Amino acid sequence: MEIRYSPNQIDYTKLNTQELRIAFLIENLFAPGKIDLVYTDADRAIVGSAVPTGSTLKLTADAELRAAYFCERRELGVLNIGGDGAIEVDGKRYEMGKLDCLYVGRGSQEVSFSSKDASNPAAFYLLSYPAHAAYPTTHARVKDATPVELGTVADANRRTIYKYIHTGGIKSCQLVMGFTKLEEGSVWNTMPPHTHTRRSEIYIYFDMDPNQRVMHFMGTPQQTRHLVVANRQVVISPSWSIHCGCGTRAYTFCWAMGGENQTFEDMDPAPVEELR
Repeated sequence: MEIRYSPNQIDYTKLNTQELRIAFLIENLFAPGKIDLVYTDADRAIVGSAVPTGSTLKLTADAELRAAYFCERRELGVLNIGGDGAIEVDGKRYEMGKLDCLYVGRGSQEVSFSSKDASNPAAFYLLSYPAHAAYPTTHARVKDATPVELGTVADANRRTIYKYIHTGGIKSCQLVMGFTKLEEGSVWNTMPPHTHTRRSEIYIYFDMDPNQRVMHFMGTPQQTRHLVVANRQVVISPSWSIHCGCGTRAYTFCWAMGGENQTFEDMDPAPVEELR
């Protein structure tokens, strides 16, 4: 498990492009036949991927967690962004189609991942936060999520938000998770941007062609920076940073948060006219 430490809202202004990418961008997840994990000090989140091919992959606790098993003191959200697969939690099997979500509660001891077809493997995106309470492991298919349509053609941000783990959906300790799909011809998300000091947010952009990119804007409203993000790359957004993106064409992204509360609308706006 790789460990990342985030610069603060003063020191990040001194970083060059490569240093900024090393600090806030996870570029190399989703290796076939492996589980990859990155621990960040931003609310002690763990970001990861599992791409089972020829055999089942088992999630274990890295030595740095000082835990007998991964979910001993943690909860886990999983979104499948690849082919059909399955997740088994303490002997119970959950079939996972593309864009299906599974919440794995604290105390779950055995978690494993498999693919239906090794030539078109599942690509499980993992996001975990510490948990002080246990909630039931819960499966949700994409058809079960309540879609919310937002944006306009004029603003190039027509999009549909799918909420999975939140106060009105799957119950969790602190994890909030879902995904947003932009309509063809729309490229902006989360504009105007915002911060939420009470929790961090982590983004993965996916369903992008290899030659397409998203410009992810970050930093304080008065000192913005950007990251050029490719398909299946992840941005760690600390609580003090804005987050919004503009793509070279439409894309989909998974958003997930953890911290002091779970109120989806709890945010501090950064008006466009005040951005620098």
